[in-house]
Amino acid sequence: MISIGNLGSVWVPLALSLKVAGWATLLNLLLGVSVAYGLTRWRSPARDLLDAILTLPLVLPPTVLGYYLLVLLGQHGVFGAWLAKWDIQLIFTWQGAVIASTIVAFPLVLKSARAAFDNVNPQLESAARVLGVSEFGVFFRVTLPLASKGIAAGVLLAFARALGEFGATLMVAGNLPGRTQTLSVAIYEAVQAGDDHTATLLVLITSVTCIIVLLAAGRLVPKSQRTRHP
Repeated sequence: MISIGNLGSVWVPLALSLKVAGWATLLNLLLGVSVAYGLTRWRSPARDLLDAILTLPLVLPPTVLGYYLLVLLGQHGVFGAWLAKWDIQLIFTWQGAVIASTIVAFPLVLKSARAAFDNVNPQLESAARVLGVSEFGVFFRVTLPLASKGIAAGVLLAFARALGEFGATLMVAGNLPGRTQTLSVAIYEAVQAGDDHTATLLVLITSVTCIIVLLAAGRLVPKSQRTRHP
């Protein structure tokens, strides 16, 4: 049986997880789309190297990313020491969890957006330029609308990934109930405490949410991309 106490211990980390994932997704939408468009248009031998570096969070263990963030954002870190002068601390805060989730999920938006931009017919962009549309207008009136479904699919996947982020978040934000304890961290704590009922409820909520997001993302991916073979 799941008691009222169990429900109380569920809604707080759920709300925090949605908050963290929402901010991380918004940041990834802005950063991922901008970087993906830049990589699509940039012609340089260094492009593939930069793309590989930006994709690293997809393959590196989350604890490694968490360590990098601690080195950079910690009290004695490169950016952490500078932020401390302004009385800004990101370690053991929900904002730190947002940064960790953003970095971990960033490659999903980058890859999806870049593939979407690559699939835009350049002749349509050229036709818009011939008609006198500025580069700014070409991007927002032609390129972005045509790539929107692929970008939206990547954004949904990034949201699901940010919602389930654990390793980097735990290292950077810690496990402070009501402040930095997200769903994944709460599941870990419940298992460690032997609270199987709460752990089961949290797992079900996370699983159902991710399935819904994946189904939505699958509907947004163009059929040409779903049936394409490597």
